[in-house]
Amino acid sequence: MGPWLNDASSLADEIRAGRVSAAEAVEASLEAIGRSQLNAVIHVAEDGARAIAADIDRRVAAGEDPGPFTGVPVLIKDVEAVAGMPQTHGSIAYRDNVADHDSTSTARLRAAGAVILGKSAMSEFGLVAYTSTRLYGTTCNPWNLERTPGGSSGGASAAVAGGLVPIASGGDGGGSIRIPAAYTGLVGMKGTFGRIPRGPRARNGPLTGHLGPLARSVRDVARWYDVTSGYHPRDPFSLPRTDGWERGLGTHDLRALRVTIAPDLGCAVLEPDVRRVVEAAAERLVAVTGMQRVDARVRIPENATRWATAGAPSLFADLKGKWPDCADDLTYEIRAAMQFMDQYRVWHAASVDRFRMEMNEAMADVFEQTDIVLCATNPFEPYAAEGPMPSRVGEERVGRNNNGALTIPGNITGCPAISLPAGLSSNGLPVGLQAYADRHRDALLLDLALAWERAAPWPLTAPGAPV
Repeated sequence: MGPWLNDASSLADEIRAGRVSAAEAVEASLEAIGRSQLNAVIHVAEDGARAIAADIDRRVAAGEDPGPFTGVPVLIKDVEAVAGMPQTHGSIAYRDNVADHDSTSTARLRAAGAVILGKSAMSEFGLVAYTSTRLYGTTCNPWNLERTPGGSSGGASAAVAGGLVPIASGGDGGGSIRIPAAYTGLVGMKGTFGRIPRGPRARNGPLTGHLGPLARSVRDVARWYDVTSGYHPRDPFSLPRTDGWERGLGTHDLRALRVTIAPDLGCAVLEPDVRRVVEAAAERLVAVTGMQRVDARVRIPENATRWATAGAPSLFADLKGKWPDCADDLTYEIRAAMQFMDQYRVWHAASVDRFRMEMNEAMADVFEQTDIVLCATNPFEPYAAEGPMPSRVGEERVGRNNNGALTIPGNITGCPAISLPAGLSSNGLPVGLQAYADRHRDALLLDLALAWERAAPWPLTAPGAPV
């Protein structure tokens, strides 16, 4: 068989029913990765994956149910720990780093029957919206190999949209699940802060990091939440477990919701083509769900500069003891950020605290007026695979801070947000529609996504996948 091109849930169901074997699914993914031009995978554990698949097939034959992701080949983002596999953060400075334990979410995926196939590429330390590093080279978008699949979870999005694996893990500290999902035509959700626990050995950092999947379907996201979410004592910010994410799909009355369409959130400059696709998708989604449209005032403050300032101490901690000797090994953006550390002062830290307050107040104002905000995920269509991030819209200079302006608000405030395939640009490239809700209303976003999936089904993989 070739690699599985439907969603992960359907593959797990087929393996549990004995109609497909885990060994076949794993072998097909390994072969596709070996042939791929995407440069999406930075490490493959072939022998280990084959052994796990064989054990799963034995258990299925014996009448056991290994779990919701039985036999599904899964890639884990480089930043997450997988015992015995590299954890390099996409950086030459960490090229020899090998994890000695599984992250909490990886352990939960294993327990649910998933086959951890290897690690996916990411941008260096996850700080830019494309995936090209000095350590691993450039990751390509399966819709167009000259364009980026986004970042920082670009390897995950390229692998799933490119037909290599049916689902992969991502991390979202400023849009790093939603941005690549939008650029590759996938579903990408970051839940309320703490929904999926980090750790063990979780560092608090700027309190913006979220975990979640890059997926082909809404039910895959819900199933991932069923498996990976819920309190863990090694993450002090993890939320109590909520059951029934997949079982509860489609149970909310969306007609009772107020919705506001604000493509640019009042803080970003969109390419005209992106605005056109997003506005059309948002209008259609409102029509098919019957939500009540309201014109809430949406004025989100400029955020990318202070988001980067918030993350500066964590980057310093990552490279402490290596800087400045590692300077020539770093990508431009990381080197520039480290050079900024000489000017970092206590007032920078104080400004971040004030920024959090301002952002929280702005989002609270919005959700006093409406339940759902629909906007673009990215201001741009996918740009050059090797970067840099765009700084112009047409002739207008907008600066590189424009790139994360639509996603960072969800990270600073911890509000849940989901990116859905909105359609294609005039260049035939995916554009993402993003929906925000207030904290702890994650299930509403999944039901909204399900309604859109039924009304406007999207291709589960890029044309011609696997690439």
